[in-house]
Amino acid sequence: MPLHGEISVEILRSDLNEKVENMTFLKLLDEKLSCLKMRIIDKDFQILLNTPWVLNLTLPSSILAGFRVYPSKVELQFANRKHSIGKWYKAKMPPGGDLVRGADWKHCGDGFHYDTTNDDVDCFLKFELTPGNEGGQYGPSVEQFTKKEIQAGPGQCPFETRHCFTKNKLSGDRFRVLSYNILADLYADSDYTRNHLFPYCPPYALKIDYRKQLYLKEIIGYNADIICLQEVDLKIFDLDLIPILESDELDYNGVIAQKGTCGEGVAIFYRKSRFEIYNKYELNIGEGIRNLPQFAELWSKIENNKKLVDRFCDRSTTLQVVVLKCKDNGRYFLVANTHLYFHPDADHIRLLQIGCAMIYINHVYQDVAKKLSLSEKRQLSVLFCGDFNSVPECGIYKLMVEGTVGENCVDWISNTEEAVQNITLSQPFNIKSACGTPPYTNYTHAFAACLDYIFYQSDCLEVQQVVPLPTEEELQCHTAIPSVVFPSDHVALVADLKFKSA
Repeated sequence: MPLHGEISVEILRSDLNEKVENMTFLKLLDEKLSCLKMRIIDKDFQILLNTPWVLNLTLPSSILAGFRVYPSKVELQFANRKHSIGKWYKAKMPPGGDLVRGADWKHCGDGFHYDTTNDDVDCFLKFELTPGNEGGQYGPSVEQFTKKEIQAGPGQCPFETRHCFTKNKLSGDRFRVLSYNILADLYADSDYTRNHLFPYCPPYALKIDYRKQLYLKEIIGYNADIICLQEVDLKIFDLDLIPILESDELDYNGVIAQKGTCGEGVAIFYRKSRFEIYNKYELNIGEGIRNLPQFAELWSKIENNKKLVDRFCDRSTTLQVVVLKCKDNGRYFLVANTHLYFHPDADHIRLLQIGCAMIYINHVYQDVAKKLSLSEKRQLSVLFCGDFNSVPECGIYKLMVEGTVGENCVDWISNTEEAVQNITLSQPFNIKSACGTPPYTNYTHAFAACLDYIFYQSDCLEVQQVVPLPTEEELQCHTAIPSVVFPSDHVALVADLKFKSA
């Protein structure tokens, strides 16, 4: 029956059991709310302000044994991960089919992630999250269950063999660099990709929930100090890479530079215990060549070539630059990361892009050296990673390792209607490729070549180790990559470098 008449509601001071009267709500907020209670009729309720709360908690749809599992989405209010409590439980489906009431849940892990094992195959997982904040306040716990059992993993992945070379973290004057195009879901999740680009890859192995388990395990196992990634979906950066790599356990900090308005970009992660960031920059090359003064001379030579200008400036190619200070020795790194335009008739576009990139890198280099009063050349070293979509025979590699490309370079006429004339490019740094020119860094059924590089300043740095790349037999084991054991159509480049003596 509905209630009629007035309901008695009072605010009281808990310690004095004294009624609070003639006080505005704003004034009430100034009171210690832990000392206040609300009495409705004859029942008392504690008053809490900004209680930690779980707004959204979602678990992934695909979980493989031998890989790391973590919530695919966590939204907290008046709380943070650092001060919240996560607990993992596992159970087999009970005969009655009721996980919530009938399962025998066993505690198996703590924190925001859980590393599954083969013993977990066919188990369901439950994640219990208690939100908390720095004030020591906790809110109500929330539970979430996986909708599917943990599946058997794909077996030994080739990257696990490569991890044998990177078991230990580096220190002192040595550091490890990783460059990896992880294949954006933006490009992998389409009928064209499944049917034409990668028809040999099982559809389930192209799904992002499957692939990200592999490449996260791969990335973590390299124990790199600097990580340069390409084709990073913005959602993957926010919901997967940041929560895992920026955890206290792994100690990275990450920054991303979006490619124009599309949903992916390039990202750099660095280990916080070894580096601190001085500054970060990003350049949309197509926009920058028309607007920035450092490109004025180059722009004047192409601005009247309308077809060339339209195509070049329409690209969303982005250059990301981060300047890091090494905590071990006080030296600085200029770390650049890019993913150049891909098209079979676009050698001239890519060569112009790398020319702009090196002009910009030199501009940042000179500016940083001046502002930090770095008189000794080896105090600031250049590292340039990325997917350059260019084989070693092209002008890009020649520019980087030889320092110049002349106006007669064949790349300039890769498209005759947009041919580049009377341009010679140069760059001022002594550059080498840390991993050399391996036969393949990209391997699909239609194309396989070396497209990715870790370029380094050879008068400041020297190579200590290059982690061996997968063999051609491994790349062909499932026809090509991506596959059930390779999460991308590119392979990761990993090299250990060392500062040369000052």
